[in-house]
Amino acid sequence: MLTRTDLQSELDALASPTKAIALARFFKTGQGEYGEGDRFLGITVPEQRKLAKKFVSLSFDHLAELLQTDIHEYRLTALLILTYQFPKADLAKRAEIVSFYLNHTQWINNWDLVDVSCRQILGVYLLDQDRSILYQLAQSPSLWEQRIAIISTLEFIKHEQFTDTLQITMILLNHRHDLIHKAVGWMLREVGKQDRPVLVEFLDLHYQQMPRTMLRYAIEHFDEPVRKAYLQRI
Repeated sequence: MLTRTDLQSELDALASPTKAIALARFFKTGQGEYGEGDRFLGITVPEQRKLAKKFVSLSFDHLAELLQTDIHEYRLTALLILTYQFPKADLAKRAEIVSFYLNHTQWINNWDLVDVSCRQILGVYLLDQDRSILYQLAQSPSLWEQRIAIISTLEFIKHEQFTDTLQITMILLNHRHDLIHKAVGWMLREVGKQDRPVLVEFLDLHYQQMPRTMLRYAIEHFDEPVRKAYLQRI
């Protein structure tokens, strides 16, 4: 039977010190930066996906041990395993995976960890469930829980359900962090891809309040004259 220790050994064997330095810089691990304290082995995401599929049967206990480390690739691979477990799970098991995920958000603490997992787990699960947990996360003091809240709505957008994205955007509209500006702008852009009039109506009401980065992301696919018009009016 494959174990958490086996997975760690295989990940360690793929380590690249050169890549680790570059990744630590890219994910802002310096003092006072959002990824402070995170350590990297220097492993590509495709390599981690391959191992996640191999170790997809790992238990919650083993996954918790992987998540509760400062090694980024251990945490990312654990989250990938959850995303591969989820589609094959029955309703009861899916609820357990969601509960486990929400109980470990403390360690889902960089933007790639959020983005690779929340839509595939929380977004899919909440399609036919009460979504109040997203509003709790959006009002959390945790930057990463706030990002989970907005990025999870990408699954709703794909099903042409925009209300939660727009309401959570209002909660996060005046957020101070660039990572939230980018995340919200990205989700608004996705709304626009599905239904341009819905996005335009929302922007016309709120674009003047938006941080510039958020607005730029939201209007990225507009024609240049329209983009310039929005940006010049703030």
